Amino acid sequence: MRFLEEVVVDEFLPTYRSLLAAALRERGLTQQAVADLLGVSQSAVSKYAKGEVGTRAEIETDERVTDHVAEVADGLADGTLSRVGALAEAEALVRDLEAPGDVLADIHAEQMPELAGAGVDFRGTGEGALREREHVLADLRRGVKFLERASGFATLIPAVGSNLVECLPDAETPEDVAGVPGRIFDVMGRTTVPSDPEFGVSAHVATVLLAARDAGSDARAAINVAYSPDLIDSLAEAGYAPVEFPAESESDDTRSAVRDAVADAPDTRALYQTGGYGVEPIVYVLGDDAPSVAAAVRSFC
Repeated sequence: MRFLEEVVVDEFLPTYRSLLAAALRERGLTQQAVADLLGVSQSAVSKYAKGEVGTRAEIETDERVTDHVAEVADGLADGTLSRVGALAEAEALVRDLEAPGDVLADIHAEQMPELAGAGVDFRGTGEGALREREHVLADLRRGVKFLERASGFATLIPAVGSNLVECLPDAETPEDVAGVPGRIFDVMGRTTVPSDPEFGVSAHVATVLLAARDAGSDARAAINVAYSPDLIDSLAEAGYAPVEFPAESESDDTRSAVRDAVADAPDTRALYQTGGYGVEPIVYVLGDDAPSVAAAVRSFC
């Protein structure tokens, strides 16, 4: 009998630490500084550097892992990401890789052939609600990083600013939705994020996401961007099935308008309104999580 957690410890962790140690060394950190950040001995970092620690090729070459390692290494090296934040990011990555049919689940099935065809999701629940909240915040940090590094995203930011949000699985109110405090703005052509994601800081985009979910959408994340007919055409060509709803100035009216629009098209992944008196035209892109929404928007830059 072998637990999925053993796969994480024996296969993922050595590979992940080896990649992260190398990335931090490439950014100029000493072996001791890397050891302190990773919570291991300096001799362990030396072994990682010499290739004396066994790694798993499927994990080492996975693009999500390599992208994640680069982002975490950047944050730890320049001080914009704490060790706790890095741990939350790694936890979120592990949960993604543990999903049925993904790399860690496949390794688990390889080591436990009896699992073939069982259709069981062995991902742990950790500390329940706390772990879910940390997972959402980690998703948002990853998504925001995508946007900050996306060439041209600033041109998609509306005058009121953008916000990238993700909600808890059982979200009911904006307090269950995390977003960027103060929104994301275009400052002289540069995407500017004022602070780290928090829960309960988005009113409008959170309202749109919750209203869409109320009407039957399974989306967990959303972002608002500037409206243009060309963007709507691009979304349609990409299969997002954009749906228009009337512009409303009051939150309750917006919630009702979105519900009505999504009720008629529950599979839509894009909503838009073309503006009105005192209301800027906006497009809302919906998705499974913040990184996938950010990646989708980045593809339209």
